[in-house]
Parts: sequence; C-alpha cells; structure tokens
Amino acid sequence: MQDSVPVAIVGAGIAGLTTALCLARQGLATDIFENADALNEVGAGLQLSPNASRILIELGLLPALEDVWSQPDSIALVDGRTLRPLAEVPAGANARSRWAAPYGVLHRASLQKILLDAVQSEPCCRLHLGRRVEGDPVASVAAATGRRPTVVVGADGIWSQVRAAIPGAGAVRFSGNIAWRLLLPRAEASACLSPNRVTAFLGPEAHLVAYPLRETDGFNLVAIIGGKPTETAWIGQDSEERRREFVAAFEDWHRDLRSMIENAAAATYWPLCVVDDGAWHNWRDIVLIGDAAHAMTPFAAQGAAMAIEDASELARCLAAFPDAPAAFARYEHARRARIARVRKRAAFNRFAYHARGPVRTARNIVLALKGPEALAADLDWLYGYGAFGHKRG
Repeated sequence: MQDSVPVAIVGAGIAGLTTALCLARQGLATDIFENADALNEVGAGLQLSPNASRILIELGLLPALEDVWSQPDSIALVDGRTLRPLAEVPAGANARSRWAAPYGVLHRASLQKILLDAVQSEPCCRLHLGRRVEGDPVASVAAATGRRPTVVVGADGIWSQVRAAIPGAGAVRFSGNIAWRLLLPRAEASACLSPNRVTAFLGPEAHLVAYPLRETDGFNLVAIIGGKPTETAWIGQDSEERRREFVAAFEDWHRDLRSMIENAAAATYWPLCVVDDGAWHNWRDIVLIGDAAHAMTPFAAQGAAMAIEDASELARCLAAFPDAPAAFARYEHARRARIARVRKRAAFNRFAYHARGPVRTARNIVLALKGPEALAADLDWLYGYGAFGHKRG
C-alpha cells in the first residue's frame, strides 16, 4: 500500500508504538493518537518470550532491552503447597540457541519507554498526546489532521473505542479470574524466589508467577485466582474485602508463599477480561490489533507477544498489498489460526495450573515423565515463530 497519507494509529501502548515502528521500517508514515497527556504505563512486570523479542530485535531495540531486562535461566513449575519442583523448561542460553532469540523479563514501563524513545527518534512517526479519537475514527482523525486516513489501526486495548466502529466485532467478557499484582523488594522475598528463573507456583484454583525485575531490584508477582468482577471491571486498589478474598485463596499454600502474600505492603487487583471472537476489520479502512481485537487470559503469558506479532504482520501486509482491504484479508488469514492456537494453550494452562484432586496428581506425573527437553519441544510452535522455518502466520 503506497500512499502519501500517514496510517493513523489509535493508542500509544505496546501495540500501537510497535506498529508505528514496524510500519516505519516498511517506509510508511504514521500519526499516533493517544488520549492520555503523558504515557504512564500501568501494571508491573512483563515476560517477553522469543517470538516477541525476535521482532523487537529486528527493530533494532536489543541494546536498549539489554540495559533493563533479565534473561532467566529457566521457567520452573513448582507445587505451591509443598514447594516441590514439578518441571523446568531451559531458557537463558538455551532459549537463544533453540528459538534464536532471548527470553526476557522486565517492567512494562521500561518496554513502553524503549518503544516511545524509538518512535520519537523515527522521522516517519508523529505522536499526538492528549488527542481523543471518538465516534467515527476515520472522521475523527481527519478532523484532527486535515486529511482522511487510508487506514486507521485500533491499538487502543481491551476497552477499545475503535472496535465500536467495526460491525460484528467481539464483545468484552469477564473471564471469571482476578489477577493480583505485587512488586516485592528483594529484601522481603522468600528464598523460594529465584533471581535466575521465572517460577510458576501451582495450586488448586490458583497460581502465582514470580520473576526478577532488575529495574526495581526485586520481584514481580502475579497471582491469579477465581473471583467476581468489580463494578468498573478495571484495575482496582487493594481493599480490606478484596484482600481477604486474595489471602483466602492461598490459605493452604506453603507458609513462605503465604507470608509474602499476607504481608505485601501494596497490591492491585485486575479483573481479567477477554474479547470474544469477532470481526477485526471493516473491509475498508479500519483494523484492530492486539487486545482490541482478541484480548485473552494471561495463562500462556502471550498478551503483549501477540500484539507485537500482530504489529509486525500488519505492517508487512500493508506494505505488500496495493489496497487496505487486501492487506486486511491477508493479515487476518495470517493471524486467526495463530491467535486461536494461543487461546487454546492458555485455556489448557488454566486447567493444568489450577487442577485439584486426581487431575492434579495426573498432571504432576505427566510433567515428571516429560522432562525439560520434551517440555521445550512442546513450545517450539509458540516461541519459535519466525525462526528456523517456523512460518509467521
């Protein structure tokens, strides 16, 4: 698609900024519109698996990433009640050799800053902060810039305003799970938290993921439990009632983990919502990426990675095809099956991580029999995307 009118991107989060950089590498200019007056990323830590880090490295961002991220030696599954190791997938140097890209962990704000700095240094990208795109996105962008965009990319997250302009788009639905996010100083961390690995502690109807953050000299903890949605279905500050629900979900866990949860000075809870299957574009001039199109539960730790993959694929399609509808069709063809498979893996992980009774026992036996090499091979389709002949799309 060759046009002198910049592509308009709504949303300056990870999805939107990555899309702008990918389009710039294809020689396409962008106007990026962000409702906020300043970019202050919420949330805490982020896992960047090789399928995502590979794309960021292609964008020239490796030196900036190396300044802030950690590359864990392994990803471990551990019984949350006994602290008995269940399984371990090699990462570190093994990730780089097996999947041709690193597995890194960092703070979301760090990645957002890296992307923002790159966008602000890119002549093809223009960022408009404090600019709300409402109603008809095409008309709204045209009013702001004085020219009608040929393409509007909705990268505005799960509560996307752009999605409302696409007939048949998926609806937002509460998943039935709540994520609690905690940042723990290293001095307050139990010895069961390793500075060299990502650890997923598993238990009945709950699990807890912990990994180091260099930027805070501590650990990021994400605990996921069943729960009720809040009135706003959005991020909430800790409260006495919510904290009781949180602590109760881990009452039978190992005392070291339970103590960290009970004594955490501050925590936020995040009702986990998804976007059901639906249309991703209007066959004319509006297309969705990332959470705006297909927000999923985090049980496979692939939310940000799928947005980064979307950005790369959409940029290639817009550069390769002469008109937007053809580009949208190719983008959707490339991404639908991939997203469906990742959703299926996330659903399986939820079942396996939160298992109880005989299912929990069977899970532990299977994990013990498989071993590290077989578990890594099970992830080749996911982490090897774009490398060694693993075709993107």
